[in-house]
Amino acid sequence: MDARQLERMARGKGFVAALDQSGGSTPKALELYGIGRDAYGSDEEMFDLVHAMRTRIITSPSFTSEHILAAILFEDTMDRKVDGAYTGDYLWDEKGIVPILKVDKGLATEANDVRLMNDIPGLDGLLERAVGRHIFGTKMRSVIGHANRGGIRAIVDQQFAVGEQIAARGLVPILEPEVSILSEDKADAEAMLKEEVIRHLVALPTDARLMLKVSIPSVDGLYTDVMEYPQVVRVVALSGGYSRDEADARLARNPGLIASFSRALLQGLTAQQGKEEFDRTLAESVGEIYRASVEK
Repeated sequence: MDARQLERMARGKGFVAALDQSGGSTPKALELYGIGRDAYGSDEEMFDLVHAMRTRIITSPSFTSEHILAAILFEDTMDRKVDGAYTGDYLWDEKGIVPILKVDKGLATEANDVRLMNDIPGLDGLLERAVGRHIFGTKMRSVIGHANRGGIRAIVDQQFAVGEQIAARGLVPILEPEVSILSEDKADAEAMLKEEVIRHLVALPTDARLMLKVSIPSVDGLYTDVMEYPQVVRVVALSGGYSRDEADARLARNPGLIASFSRALLQGLTAQQGKEEFDRTLAESVGEIYRASVEK
């Protein structure tokens, strides 16, 4: 791993921009951006449009390392170029923003109130390509629906197992066991999740490095002590379906927890906006999320 990027992720002020919408979530992301499904007739055209959207965001003067520590990319984005450079190189060399890659292949069918990750065929090859593209770390998502101890343990066991495979290639894994904000027992599920995460952390060598991406907890400060484990580079939070205002307000009540927002970051941006309006809207979004992440 790059020591400068590790230092930035561990100690820098800012948040993580999640620009990793994949095949299943891309149509919805494009619709929110003002591009309907009738604007493209194939996956190739769809990914061309979403790369154009991401390029507009990344190259905006409002998207800078002053507020943004890292950006999470979809595999297709990693393999494409921005202003003649591979996306990861553009982010780091031109913007000073750490590139991270989403590696999961979606969710399995629900069992025991959770959805594990699908198998990730060809993961070793993908990690090799990520190293070649100068990617710092990876992210993979699972979903917890309810406070089911067996299901939550299975989620965490899987996340740490895949994380160890990723770390062996010199990349920093981001483990993302998301707890649904729709769960009526969300707080109980998060308490169980924390216990299972700590069970794994105490078994890891102290020189291991990983990050956690969690739902903003129902109990403020829930993950504060988790941040103190030497293996934990950073704990970041997804917006999880909350509006940006609500996500920011909840995040601000959690010292040390920083944002890794996707929909909340892109809220209000459309393809129809002119450059001035687009950059201004993005700057407002970035500023609000930054303040909720660091001003506590």
